[in-house]
Amino acid sequence: MRKKKSPQHEEEQTKRPQRRSLVEAAEAQEAAIAARERRSLTEHQQSELAVLVAVEFTADQKRKKLTTAARLARDTAALLAGEDPAAENIHDLDFDASRAEFEELARSAGATIATTIVQRRQKPDPGSLVGQGKLDEIVEIVTSTGASLVLFDHDLTPSQLRNIEARMPCHVIDRSQLILDIFARHARTREGQLQVELAQLEYQLPRLSGRGRAMSQTGGGIGTRGPGETQLETDRRKINIRIDRIKEQLEAVRRIRRQQRQRREAVPVPVVALVGYTNAGKSTLFNALTEAGVLESARMFATLDPKLRQLTLPSRRKILLSDTVGFIRNLPHQLVTSFRATLEEVERAEILLHIQDASSEMRDEQKAQVEKVLAELEVKGKTVLQVLNKIDLVGPRERENLSNIPGDILVSGLAKVGLPALIAAIDDALVVDPLIQSRLRLPQSEGAILASLEAGAVIETKRFEGNLVFLEVRGPASLLNRYRRFRERSGRETEVVA
Repeated sequence: MRKKKSPQHEEEQTKRPQRRSLVEAAEAQEAAIAARERRSLTEHQQSELAVLVAVEFTADQKRKKLTTAARLARDTAALLAGEDPAAENIHDLDFDASRAEFEELARSAGATIATTIVQRRQKPDPGSLVGQGKLDEIVEIVTSTGASLVLFDHDLTPSQLRNIEARMPCHVIDRSQLILDIFARHARTREGQLQVELAQLEYQLPRLSGRGRAMSQTGGGIGTRGPGETQLETDRRKINIRIDRIKEQLEAVRRIRRQQRQRREAVPVPVVALVGYTNAGKSTLFNALTEAGVLESARMFATLDPKLRQLTLPSRRKILLSDTVGFIRNLPHQLVTSFRATLEEVERAEILLHIQDASSEMRDEQKAQVEKVLAELEVKGKTVLQVLNKIDLVGPRERENLSNIPGDILVSGLAKVGLPALIAAIDDALVVDPLIQSRLRLPQSEGAILASLEAGAVIETKRFEGNLVFLEVRGPASLLNRYRRFRERSGRETEVVA
């Protein structure tokens, strides 16, 4: 006999959903506030001028003996071998190209560039990176131009940032914070937004040092615990609490994603991932191949959250095409860590399409940089197809030279040039679910099987005799092996060699 529930128990059961909804509402409100705070800097940048500061350290130039591409290739080989790259190899791109890239980053964040200040010095000033004299010059330029933002093409230490901010009449941002802000601007999914916020908080935490030290929240006295918690300690505690909460939320999101992946893998479809330097035209090419309508933009990091679309190959095999975030030199460590889960599609892909901007003068260096990031992510043993995009922007002579490079595939996602050759190359490179050729004999009553073969394989010959249909079929082994019972006695299955 079921025991009757007490009124107190029923009241408690009624209150529990209310408590959960209140907690969820509070968390949603907290996340919305955090999102507004993350967007505030980007919105601030849209309507105000920025002064850019780029510094070239000549002491490193004296040690530089290899080309940029050669040094990056050496770094990549060291990473793949489990060794640390040479310490002096800190320049990833030519200085002028690096400065141009940083200016493009600033524009992608919505800033209007008032001027770019270039300094060449032997080594960084430990207190301010650029030295007191150059700081005075920057202050004068900021004042004369009316700029409200100073952007440094370098990562500033917490002490350098504090010292520079103390001198500047405006906001100061270093390279990592600028990239983090651009990522915050383009995050669309819940997971992407959480990952960006986590990276931003982990970046901000050590930079709270020295701020608010004199602000005490509780009084002290004889025999008590001391002067109380400072504002600095309060801020650190709040950030650490928020970091822990974000990690819990991310783990919940990733559990759901793992479940979705397990359902996909129950019917195995190989993944082909697009990787490449930022602004190489990956999303444009992705749209041209799949007609997916993914956001295309000339701005850097327009694609942040990975996109998956199904594509049917000429062999009738199906793949999942994945568009991923673009890489860049000196990607902030916080982002590499936070977005490791987002790049899982790259790690599990059967084939990588390395999309390169054929029109870029820095193509070799950018290619080497992408390979270095892939090595840092421990992405090894993948089939990689080298795809030269934006071929419509290349002159006839250069295009002819590029076409003579063995293995490179020339395409234009915008002009939709070379796409059939790229799809055929993917089909040839795919080793999962190999193509086989088979002779089948079906009763004409098996119309559903015939329709399945016509949809998922290539029927090379078909003839009718009496109540039977005789077929020569080429298609995925996973499909044709279902119908082995209809194989002709004299027929043999053979693997198709590309």
